[in-house]
Amino acid sequence: MRLASFNVENLFARPKAMAESEGDAATRTKVLAAHARLSSLFERHSYTGAEDDILALLDTLGVLRSDEGPYVRLRKLRGQLVKRPRSGAVTLAATGRADWVGWVELKTVAVNARATENTARVLEALDADLVTVVEADDRPGLQMFSEALLPAVGGTPYEQVMVVEGNDARGIDVGLMASGDYRLVQMRTHVFDTDGQGTVFSRDCCEYHVETPLGTRIVLLANHFKSKGYSSPGDPTGAKRRERQATRVARIVRSLRNEGIEHLAVTGDLNDDPASASLAPLLAVDGLTDVSEHPSFDWNHRRGTYGSGNEKDKIDYILLSDPLFTRMIGGGVFRKGVWRGSRTKDPWEIFPTLTSRVEEASDHAALWADLAAV
Repeated sequence: MRLASFNVENLFARPKAMAESEGDAATRTKVLAAHARLSSLFERHSYTGAEDDILALLDTLGVLRSDEGPYVRLRKLRGQLVKRPRSGAVTLAATGRADWVGWVELKTVAVNARATENTARVLEALDADLVTVVEADDRPGLQMFSEALLPAVGGTPYEQVMVVEGNDARGIDVGLMASGDYRLVQMRTHVFDTDGQGTVFSRDCCEYHVETPLGTRIVLLANHFKSKGYSSPGDPTGAKRRERQATRVARIVRSLRNEGIEHLAVTGDLNDDPASASLAPLLAVDGLTDVSEHPSFDWNHRRGTYGSGNEKDKIDYILLSDPLFTRMIGGGVFRKGVWRGSRTKDPWEIFPTLTSRVEEASDHAALWADLAAV
């Protein structure tokens, strides 16, 4: 059995502020940070004390005097957020979340067609029985990708494709693709999980329960933790959110064990390195081991999984319970879909069809692990 995890970075459409072809990096980063901050402020019961911040962020996003900005649009379903006089300053009309229904939506652009094809080539080369997918657009899109793009590059479509809508308004969700011999028999979402500080998961920790050809129940916990990318310097807010998420996943693992489920894997993009304090609550769970610790694991030139593959960028994971890890016979990092630029020092192999960064399948390498029949 081959198990894989891959952050596909959206298949067909990507937020304009995340596309390298759309403006300079500093501007796009500023837009994403402002969008994240403003979305958080919008959810407050009262906007008292935050009025100036909201107006300033709307200005940063280009939607202070118009609903259409270069990277976002202001969506309003009911009520009024701001007053825009023909002359004079724009003021806040809403006093809190109850006064209006709406949000700031990130505009999207089409993903480069060659990049989508290269994503399919990664999955064709992996030929995994079970793949957890991070940043899938939606289930219809992932299904269409499987049915149309995989055969186009010589692969076989997956018979079962599932995505559960998560908490991220950008539509970046965690999903599963499974071959016909491995039957998806149950799902559990954790989008509603809360702790003392509110909603835990930025997207989801979705449980995909699969029955193997031998009748064994395997549970895959597909995750995408809070990103570092657009937080304040030092990432204190993001780090605390990831720690809450790691703590909750650890509890889910223990709960599944209490149900008698022994064969489980935590997979996905955890957005921090193994030495981070944020991931410690999860990585310290007894009987849960990173596949990279297996003696036959192939790092493939670098010890990271994101971008340039530096060790500090080891942010993608497959963590196996002991009954699975003891059956692991191989594994590694698949980098052929990641652009390596002009680097000449120990370069990794890439697809011949990958000729520029805009054509890369993802800036994340895929992970895979081979296990003896379970």
